[in-house]
Amino acid sequence: MNTIAPPLDAVAADPGAHARALYRQRAGIYDLELAAFEPIRQAAIERLGLQTGQIVLDVGCGTGLSFAPLLRGVGPRGHVIGIDQSPDMLERARQRIDNQGWRNVRLVEASAGVAPIGLQADAAFLHFTHDIVRSPKDLAHLCKHLRPGASVVATGLKWAAPWLWPVNAYVLSAALYSTSSLEGLTAPWSELAPLLDDLQVSSTLLDGGYIASGRLRVS
Repeated sequence: MNTIAPPLDAVAADPGAHARALYRQRAGIYDLELAAFEPIRQAAIERLGLQTGQIVLDVGCGTGLSFAPLLRGVGPRGHVIGIDQSPDMLERARQRIDNQGWRNVRLVEASAGVAPIGLQADAAFLHFTHDIVRSPKDLAHLCKHLRPGASVVATGLKWAAPWLWPVNAYVLSAALYSTSSLEGLTAPWSELAPLLDDLQVSSTLLDGGYIASGRLRVS
């Protein structure tokens, strides 16, 4: 699939322009593209250890594929806040919310680094959001809206061991298709690590993916 990139001057003025253009092209088939990664999503959400009544941030929520399992974790008294800068992805997320009749899901159309969240949540979930987990600005803003000790789980692609070249070939093609940069793929969680206690990182996708989890450090 060919992706139409915005002009370079537009990217310089608005760093999110590339991502929005990318996901505008992908929005219609995004759910199918992510189907193969559902086991990772489910395992990662289990690591959040959600409890009834909690508030969870779904950062880079896309079309809302994580809403149902997150809502099962927080129950009818809890809330999910979906954050995404792509209006095309959020339109499909709204359709999902309407179709399911969910009243405890709120959508925020903004980049993670400036999203007007307006509260402190109990957990944050970042599923295949490489650009966000590599951005200190985005992570700092999100942490301001998490309670001390909040559960944080991130997933995504990473470089496999050097001898696993078929896996790395897949990671390269997938990353070029879905991220703005290949920077940090050796350890994508490294910007997140100093912010968390009890950090645990496990490999997925034959060592071409990861799940990182921990608790927001109490300063």
